Amino acid sequence: MVRQLREQGFAAYFAGGCVRDRMLGVEAKDYDIATDARPEVIQRLFPNTVAVGARFGVIVVISDGMPFEVATFRADAPYLDGRRPSAVRFGTLAEDAARRDFTIGGMYYDPLGDEVIDLVGGRADLRAGIVRAIGDPAERFAEDRLRMLRGVRFAARLGFEIEPRTWQAIAAHADAIGAVSAERIGDELVMIMTEGSPAHGMELLRQCGLMHQIVPELEPLAQCAQPANFHPEGDVWRHTLLALSMLEYGCSETLAFGLLFHDIAKPPCRAESEGKVTFHGHTERGAEMATAILQRLKRSRFIQERVAYLVRYHLRLTMAPRMRPSTLKRMLAEEGFEELLELSWYDALASNSYLGFYHFCRQALAARQPQALREARLINGRDLIELGFTPGPRFKTILREVEDLQLDGQLRDRQQALAYVRRRHGGQSSS
Repeated sequence: MVRQLREQGFAAYFAGGCVRDRMLGVEAKDYDIATDARPEVIQRLFPNTVAVGARFGVIVVISDGMPFEVATFRADAPYLDGRRPSAVRFGTLAEDAARRDFTIGGMYYDPLGDEVIDLVGGRADLRAGIVRAIGDPAERFAEDRLRMLRGVRFAARLGFEIEPRTWQAIAAHADAIGAVSAERIGDELVMIMTEGSPAHGMELLRQCGLMHQIVPELEPLAQCAQPANFHPEGDVWRHTLLALSMLEYGCSETLAFGLLFHDIAKPPCRAESEGKVTFHGHTERGAEMATAILQRLKRSRFIQERVAYLVRYHLRLTMAPRMRPSTLKRMLAEEGFEELLELSWYDALASNSYLGFYHFCRQALAARQPQALREARLINGRDLIELGFTPGPRFKTILREVEDLQLDGQLRDRQQALAYVRRRHGGQSSS
């Protein structure tokens, strides 16, 4: 595509994150192209385009099934809403570089000449491992306040330090992040937690004040002490960071949020009596808090419900070896159980490292075929009606009782189940 633009007499370069990733030797997630060709020219030159931001000079070109964001060199007018420029003026390569956010993402690459064009000092900062805003950091963050979160994300993902003036500007303007939409904040938070080094990213958010603005419910975790015999690692925040530090790159959003919030209700639920510390009710209260936070961040209903499930039941697996067979089978068959098991593994490793329950559950899963986890019921409501029962709330109790005995292996066929109901609960007719 760069070659095609060049052949038509235009300047064209790869730009931004894909250049940074190339220099780091990692595969880029997407490719942006910067050019002096105007949007209408780009649309004329390429048959498959989408005008996602034509008035800002941005056209998406689909080539071989892959999208390329092609943007015209531009200089931005003032940002009046803290998100987008009020207007753009098509300009030069130097003006285009000056309007970008961070030096490590402000470089260009000429694939035809195999040359990196660096007008902002990005190459030196990349070598030094520094995230530095281009120009005046306060101005860059006033233009788009989400850049503060992006800076934290880059520092966490790449293992870089945030340059002092840039860090000071983030801390000074953290309270302005509230002007950014909840969806954009939520998306950045997910990337911080799933793109590598989430523990470092969350600690940076806490230190610079962004966490206080985004998820203030997490702050009390750092002052919430735990019993040393169960949690030799220290307070709840340190425990949470240790758990997050073990998350793999590309983990699911639900697992990341589940781990982040699994102990969020420990501070309000903490009680101490006669030297004994307890956190009774923190799993249920935590599920409620997690749901409220995720609603605030405009995450999907599925994300809210799955994370609430993970938080609510993250301690239940420790009781698995003592469960009756029916209870264990029900738990193993739950939607999301594999993710719950994974969360419990991280949780245990971040505290006392006892994993006996984890291996027990893994062996239980391996010993059962998927279809065996959801055995067909031996009887149903129609059978109860034929036995002479009147439909009502009692149906659920009887059917659940029969299913438990089925899962326990005490009832093996329909005839046994019907006989049990007649013997235990009465009934008038036979099968």
